[in-house]
Amino acid sequence: MTIEAQAALAEEFVRGVVRCFGIDATVSSTIDEEHIRVSVDGDAVGYLIGHQGSTIDALQELTRTVVQRRSEEGGGRVNVDVGGYRARRAAALAQFAQKVAHEDLEAGEPQALEPMDAADREGVPDVANAHDGVSTSSEGDDPHRYVVIHPTPGRAREGSGEAEEGVSAARHGSEESTDEEADAAEPAGSSPDGSDLTAAGDELDDDAH
Repeated sequence: MTIEAQAALAEEFVRGVVRCFGIDATVSSTIDEEHIRVSVDGDAVGYLIGHQGSTIDALQELTRTVVQRRSEEGGGRVNVDVGGYRARRAAALAQFAQKVAHEDLEAGEPQALEPMDAADREGVPDVANAHDGVSTSSEGDDPHRYVVIHPTPGRAREGSGEAEEGVSAARHGSEESTDEEADAAEPAGSSPDGSDLTAAGDELDDDAH
């Protein structure tokens, strides 16, 4: 099966799911080398995103499975985006990674981010490593694999002691949003407690509306 046929299959499958949800939206697909991107755009598409992207991730995995099963060679890489969610989340992750890298330099201690899928983890090292004196590593096993941002020995500046320890400890907590409408659209949950990216996601959603 050609990459064009795979893209058409992926697009048609996603269009069928959107139809089942009863959502008025436009579904389109593009091809970048061996990478298939399917986009869903329209009003009230937040239901296809879900809390912390759970629905869109499931839709993407189902679409990928359908393409792989129909393709003799396993199929190309499939990415599904809804209402620009992926771009908003990537921007929020980049902003958060920069913040954590700066805090690492101040505190002199590594900080672990919450578990992410491979797509989210890919962009974090590039952003964090742009800070001189910071490195990253991935630890754990999928689906609980996470990124740790480390200050390079000898480059960290003195922090504020207990205050910095409090920041590090807070990132290992957990907080669940009770706003169902925000859950459907926000790119939340990229920090362990979700607070930093929830705020960033709310601002992005306000701009989008």
